[in-house]
Amino acid sequence: MTGGIASPSRAAALYARALELIPGGVNSPVRAMQAVGLDHPIFVQRGAGAYLEDVDGNRYIDWVLSWGPLLFGHGDASTFAAVVSAAEKGTTFGAATEREVELAAEIADAVPSVDQVRLVSSGTEAAMSAVRLARAATGRDRVVKFAGCYHGHVDALLAEGGSGLATLGIPASPGVPRSVIADTIVCPYNAEAAVADAVERYGDELACIFVEPVAGNMGVVPPVPGFLESLRSACDDCGALLVFDEVITGFRIARGGAQERFGVVPDLTILGKIVGGGLPLAAFGGPSELMERLAPLGDVYQGGTLSGNPLATAAGIAVLARLRDPAVYSELERRGARLEAGLTDAAAGAACVQRVGAMATLFLHAGPVRNFSDAVASDVERYGALFRALLASGIYLAPSQFEAMFVSLAHDDLEIDRTVEAVGEFFASVTR
Repeated sequence: MTGGIASPSRAAALYARALELIPGGVNSPVRAMQAVGLDHPIFVQRGAGAYLEDVDGNRYIDWVLSWGPLLFGHGDASTFAAVVSAAEKGTTFGAATEREVELAAEIADAVPSVDQVRLVSSGTEAAMSAVRLARAATGRDRVVKFAGCYHGHVDALLAEGGSGLATLGIPASPGVPRSVIADTIVCPYNAEAAVADAVERYGDELACIFVEPVAGNMGVVPPVPGFLESLRSACDDCGALLVFDEVITGFRIARGGAQERFGVVPDLTILGKIVGGGLPLAAFGGPSELMERLAPLGDVYQGGTLSGNPLATAAGIAVLARLRDPAVYSELERRGARLEAGLTDAAAGAACVQRVGAMATLFLHAGPVRNFSDAVASDVERYGALFRALLASGIYLAPSQFEAMFVSLAHDDLEIDRTVEAVGEFFASVTR
């Protein structure tokens, strides 16, 4: 196996067949890789550690890691063993299991805002359920969200979303009724004054402020000092709930997520990715007095056939148990810092590197990037050229400027330094 793109391509043939059977040939839009100028996506056949292998035998250092869940890399032995052991006893029951209780206990022990947690199957479900619960708890309808923040494809939260919407240049989605988004107020990220204005105007109608505490879906954009605190104060003043979307940051930038790292505790938290150990599982949680509004105790309905799936809970428990060791996060921080420093030097002023813990983005932008308007001013054409150059060198970046690089404990200094070298070669070639 070699790094780069082989030709002739089995992936091209697979994509042609996929286009006949799957809309756009993919099951999530960014996977088509059109935004970075590829004629067809890569088709992955296996992953091991920090590496992916595609169907043409090409091997890549993987900085996407399934968009963040794989903190220990692909094929982690303890996670695999836990899933196999669970599968031997049954793949799904649609009934309560002991592992659901064990995973809920791990989450509640780690996340400051969570006394009780409800397991679901995707971040979209978690976000949708959190909005419903916030509206029920407050008796209000309006929601504040932030441009460039992505909370899954929930109708009420799609307006000016990041991630795939930003990648494809879609400001919102057809099929979302105006009546649904009429109660959604969009503010710029990191803009305290805009939030204050929204609260002054709509405070008595506001159910919640919904935010990624570290934006990860317009690229990595950290909160400016005081921003999260201002959201907490605004909610306290008007009686709205503060909801943190920690699908990306939860268990990644600290065991207790962004709320631990920044010391701001929300009313509700949504989680995903790492919490399921790489299997389809997400969660939302908060204090008991809020969570007990959910059926069957309360009148707020939420349910799901595969919620708390035994394979996913087994994987989640296996991963979260290992994250009790503080050395995990000190080592992730070291590796993240090495990557950040190396990329900054390699870019030589031609790009801006932004990092929080084990997640980073190389913005083709002078920087700093503080909000969605800054992010979309990045040179997406040059980012596409960077993506293609690195892919040809055996390095897989996110196929979008508006996503993160995810550091894992499978990324040793060798993979970091090789990536930095390739980035340096790219910028040297385009600035000659």
